[in-house]
Amino acid sequence: MKKYGLLLLLLIISILPLLDLLHAGLPVTHDGQDHVARIANFYLSLTEGHVVPRWAGNLNWGYGHPILMFLYPLPSYIASLFHLIGFSFVDATKLVFAIAYIVSIFAMYVWGRAQFGTIPGFVAAVLYGFAPYRFVDLYVRGAIGEHVAFIWPPIIFFGLLRLARQKKFGGVAVAVATAGLLLSHNAISLMVLPLIVLYGLYLSVFEAKKRIAFLVGGSWFIVLGFFMSSFFWIPAFFEGKYTLRDIVTKGDLRDRFVAPLAFVYSSWNYGGGNELSKSLGVVQWIGIVASAILFWKIRKSAVRWMTGGTLIILFGSLFLMTAQSEFIWQRVTLLQKFQFPWRLLTISVIATSAIGAIVASVIPKRFGGIIVIFVTVVSGMTIFSMWRAKEYSVRPEEFYTGIYESTTDTGESSPIWSVRFMERKPVAPIEIIDGQATITSRERSTTLHQYEITAARPTRIVDNTLYFPGWKVYIDGTDTLIEFQDPNYRGLMTFWMGVGKHMVEVRFSETKLRRTANLLSIVGVILLAGGIIATEKKRRV
Repeated sequence: MKKYGLLLLLLIISILPLLDLLHAGLPVTHDGQDHVARIANFYLSLTEGHVVPRWAGNLNWGYGHPILMFLYPLPSYIASLFHLIGFSFVDATKLVFAIAYIVSIFAMYVWGRAQFGTIPGFVAAVLYGFAPYRFVDLYVRGAIGEHVAFIWPPIIFFGLLRLARQKKFGGVAVAVATAGLLLSHNAISLMVLPLIVLYGLYLSVFEAKKRIAFLVGGSWFIVLGFFMSSFFWIPAFFEGKYTLRDIVTKGDLRDRFVAPLAFVYSSWNYGGGNELSKSLGVVQWIGIVASAILFWKIRKSAVRWMTGGTLIILFGSLFLMTAQSEFIWQRVTLLQKFQFPWRLLTISVIATSAIGAIVASVIPKRFGGIIVIFVTVVSGMTIFSMWRAKEYSVRPEEFYTGIYESTTDTGESSPIWSVRFMERKPVAPIEIIDGQATITSRERSTTLHQYEITAARPTRIVDNTLYFPGWKVYIDGTDTLIEFQDPNYRGLMTFWMGVGKHMVEVRFSETKLRRTANLLSIVGVILLAGGIIATEKKRRV
């Protein structure tokens, strides 16, 4: 009964910070509006029959954009499901934020309880959900991908723990959660993967009944997660060279670092990246101080190693967010993919949650009730002011489903041969540049434009769509040369056609790389399903 009481309490305190979302409209955040427009384009592509949406036809002032290939599809899949059953795009987006928040808290509870015990699991869950950065993501930045990504690390840890203890479905949890993490946010996946490796090594020493089997099995299921999410991350990684990614994200880091005292206290506000709160939280700091003291008193080797290792991870993440670490960012260019050093607060949130659980696990059980009350009340009181948006925006659905005057990112996903932002709508979807012809539109979707064109003399045409690998032009069924680097029509598809009446088809399709990535995802799902079936049959024999 005590366990179910804690679960009910956890449910209540996970819902309370979300009540502000019941307000009509969309919270005004840094990225929220763009996320809704991106989701609307994602859903449109799904309705056109694309299981893996890659091209956003209505973005970038109507010139289209490949952003769906590069930014985390899982939140968009979930929001699209909500929209399908009747929710507006705004409400579907808010539902993704709300459900991800609740699920992430319970995911941390499940892992914390399995690793440390019921009360420590509760502490870990509260600290995970009540970390100030979680509300920065929710009500200030509107960072839907990072928000959803918080679901998966505890599930991966839980799966690895079950795998080490040779319990059922641990590997399945690892594979599915790894895929979920990769599909939720690109940069967060890179941050969290080292934690997964380190935790796996810890388990291999202190928990695994069969060390080699665990290391091989754990590695295999992580690889399966990569396989299942290949349809996204392989094109996103390898075709990123065709975008402005490395140019746009190579900004000056000097004004992105965090003053060390800001981790202890920084006022709550709705400002930009440099102004938003970087505080770890009051209870989190109490746990950090307590764990540092306990480290020297704990005699149990496993707890000591976990305490020390988690503190190192925490302070390592804090150091990398300060200006003193600039030399590392300049030399390890992979870090620059994170864009903002303070994004490493994700690692700090995970670490402080684990630290809180460790401290709670060494306190005598008779104080369990006091711990629950203290953590709940103090955490709630110190972050209550963060449980609301600055204001709400109410717009018609057509604002998000029509031509949207943005790429919905900072331009890093724009094709490298185009401009960062088009900043004007095209005069028409297709135009005559040179020559004389009449154009009749036959069919138009986000990835297929069909025209009947009658040319009185050789004619040059521009289709006002950005070129990206996968776009092709067919004249009377014949693949035609596309010019997309004309400085007068930068990044747009232009082509010549001869005299006469022609059927023209401009089509966006999968490249060989994308088809291979799709196939690898199917193989990953088959391997996982086959493994589950084989394991169940073996158990029954």
